[in-house]
Amino acid sequence: MHSLRSWAARTFIGAGMVGLLGATSQVLAADYDGSPQVAEFIEEMTRDYGFAGEQLVSLFAEVERKQAILDAISRPAEKVKPWKEYRPIFITDKRIAQGVAFWKQNQAALEKAEAEYGVPAQFIVAIIGVETFYGSNTGNWRVMDALSTLAFDYPPRAPFFRKELREFLMLTREEQVDPISLKGSYAGAMGLPQFMPSSFRAYAVDFDGDGHINIWSNPTDAIGSVASYFKRHGWQAGGQVASRVEVSGERVEEGMTQGLDPVKNVAELRELGWTSQDALAEDVPVTAFRLEGAAGDEYWFGLPNFYTITRYNRSVMYAMAVNQLAELLVEARGN
Repeated sequence: MHSLRSWAARTFIGAGMVGLLGATSQVLAADYDGSPQVAEFIEEMTRDYGFAGEQLVSLFAEVERKQAILDAISRPAEKVKPWKEYRPIFITDKRIAQGVAFWKQNQAALEKAEAEYGVPAQFIVAIIGVETFYGSNTGNWRVMDALSTLAFDYPPRAPFFRKELREFLMLTREEQVDPISLKGSYAGAMGLPQFMPSSFRAYAVDFDGDGHINIWSNPTDAIGSVASYFKRHGWQAGGQVASRVEVSGERVEEGMTQGLDPVKNVAELRELGWTSQDALAEDVPVTAFRLEGAAGDEYWFGLPNFYTITRYNRSVMYAMAVNQLAELLVEARGN
């Protein structure tokens, strides 16, 4: 993580609200000069959260509106790829090999994470592998630019990104790091695990005990933070993630889960023609889904730990990619 500079000292020494709104339009330069939205936001941060108003004005003078971010987030969504096309994006020999290397390099931290949170190493490594290729692609946008652009110039999701901008400023104060120095994705996701600021403040941990949480360049903190996130979202130590299913009869479609939240259990789905290849407790709630695989349709039960993975990214295929990458990492590491 970049130097602490004097951000904490220069930014959080007082509220200084006298004439702030008037001063904002005079002092702000570049892309947010005279922005009433930014002035209102600064007033909120000084009034409600104890930030120094004049220092926030100076900070926003350095912020740049990024049209490329607005273009990217406004593009029509691509057609969702079928599983047979989605899987090869994330399940590759290179990603497996580099995952094994990452595992070996960070074995102590991964063992500690499993001991403290109950999350096996392969799932933590798989998340970081899918999100950022083990830290090689964490994003090159200044987080301050990304969140400001989306908070003030993207009305469809402005409230969400304004909240994330607020969380970001609070985390930089807590970690005593200059907000201009931190980089991430065009949507403001940060570090090896791609946490949004609100997730950082809620779940990230100082796993190496050095007094700071650094998920940008400290794999130990990133590992602990992923494990913390999983544990807080219901990960069951020792639990299976997904189970292959055979289907039969005329009521199979009735069993298909709409969305991600499990609404039926194993016993109820068996009555509809879904039979797991594994011995599962009758009362386990599952997400029942079908994937278009390379060899035809695949039917699966997503178990409680599968649902936990979807809390990280609300996608059945994402969770399956993480699960299968994790399995292959274990296999490769054993060779």
